[in-house]
Amino acid sequence: MRAAGEVLAVVVLVHNFFQLEHLDDDTVSGSNWITENNDQPSLSQTTKVTRKPYCGYEQQTLSKREQVEQESLLAAIQWPKPPDDKIAFLQSTDPVHSDFVIVKPRGFFKVGDQLEVLVRMKDFQGKPKQYGGDYLQARIHSPLLKAGATGRIVDCHNGLYKVFFTLLWPGEVKVSVTLVHPSEAIQVLLRLREERPDRVYFKSSFKSGRYSETTECNVCLPGDLPVCNFTDLYTGEPWFCYKPRKLPCASRISHAKGGYQKGLLTHEESLFFQSDVNIKRPILSSGPDSVIVKPRPFTDSSTMDRAEDPTVSPSGYYYEDHWRPRTHWIHHFNKSDDISKCLQGKVIHLFGDSTIRQWFEYLTSVVPDLVEFNLGSPKNVGPFMSVDLKHNILLKFRCHGPPIRFTTVFSSELRYIANELNGIVGGRNTVIAITIWSHFSTFPVEVYIRRLRNIRRSVIQLLDRSPKTLIIIRTANVQELGPEVSLFNSDWYSLQLDSVMRKMFSGIAVHFVDAWEMSLAHYLPHNLHPKEVIVRNQIDAFLSYVCPLQT
Repeated sequence: MRAAGEVLAVVVLVHNFFQLEHLDDDTVSGSNWITENNDQPSLSQTTKVTRKPYCGYEQQTLSKREQVEQESLLAAIQWPKPPDDKIAFLQSTDPVHSDFVIVKPRGFFKVGDQLEVLVRMKDFQGKPKQYGGDYLQARIHSPLLKAGATGRIVDCHNGLYKVFFTLLWPGEVKVSVTLVHPSEAIQVLLRLREERPDRVYFKSSFKSGRYSETTECNVCLPGDLPVCNFTDLYTGEPWFCYKPRKLPCASRISHAKGGYQKGLLTHEESLFFQSDVNIKRPILSSGPDSVIVKPRPFTDSSTMDRAEDPTVSPSGYYYEDHWRPRTHWIHHFNKSDDISKCLQGKVIHLFGDSTIRQWFEYLTSVVPDLVEFNLGSPKNVGPFMSVDLKHNILLKFRCHGPPIRFTTVFSSELRYIANELNGIVGGRNTVIAITIWSHFSTFPVEVYIRRLRNIRRSVIQLLDRSPKTLIIIRTANVQELGPEVSLFNSDWYSLQLDSVMRKMFSGIAVHFVDAWEMSLAHYLPHNLHPKEVIVRNQIDAFLSYVCPLQT
């Protein structure tokens, strides 16, 4: 134990010295394109370029198997389209005129039964819709019990939707249905994803001595100016920055989010994205909106809740504010000592975005002996590291490689998850958790598929050389949406990416923390960064894989 602590101290010192070398570099904020030496930003002629940009993901060479998989994934997430490309606003879906009915609302229901709901969509003139493609979210809940679960939605492609719920607890159970986006808005989101991958732009600072420049970076850049090719040599992940006017590409010191493009929609399109009209608006019932569920007699509910099928829907439910998965046993770690005991002797790697950084922050805050070391990293960016010398626990967080919309990331810390996994020895005391989704929502899905393909390859290789390594994937989650956020981070984009991720990692010895259902089934308002009660339940699910209950 003491030897391990001494080695760890050396590692920490090395990290600290390495980071301190970079703290004197001043990061220069720039415009969309190129700025020098803190001069006022001036738009270059490239802002007027309308030719198709050069996109690195389009240049990749796929094997026959990869091509077949990619086509299958894209086909699986195809979304129904309206009959015409241009639908007038008044003919689009109106949640106020739409309604739902519970099929057999007066029926006798017991725990374990299926509840069916029929949703009928109408336009702003009160006329029934004749086609599908609306994006709905649905859940059942019992507020007094702090219970909730999601439903499975089936699009009938004629303006009708069926929602199926599994009744998982006794009592009065209420149904809620929400229109996230009308089908007409989905078509706008599809267009933006394919035609405007530049609607979030990034920048890098280049520096030599006192002289610095800032240029725009992205997966795709208009191709008439010289670029710095920062494509990763090992994974082939494409990334480009416009070449500074006077500095070499090797002088890059940092990466940062540049900003969000404006004026993406026509006036008619903007009508499909109104907060109080057609973004995450409730659809009300035209009759009873709840049912009474009786307990199932002579059944051990703790046994019934554990389904053999890992694809069971819903994957779990809340009861008394505790998440109960239906695919595996869960233990609720209510005491910090229980967490320390579970993680004792473990090295935990957290890779991804700010939603898994929440795990790092939660564990560091609730475990008294887990102390964060100051690595000199930018706030909310990382990398971060916490150590519990008493229990020999090492907890690390590192953000995934670009595209990532963080404030400032040192170039030396721009690491791809696949490469990081390749450098991990693994073993029974190694735990790895990964999430990657939110920062890919503005790009064509092929960009995301490529990233997951590289990560999956490294995961398989790691499990081949160290089968006892535990790998857990945190899924996407829902979030609060407004007119602007919808164009960049809509739940619909996240749903599409999450569906791809689940398919690509099915059949591999990894475990999932279903953050999607855990955020959708809960009574709290949707949030990109879920509140602590939801994070706590995510951590319980995570730790239950690390320290499974003996049954």
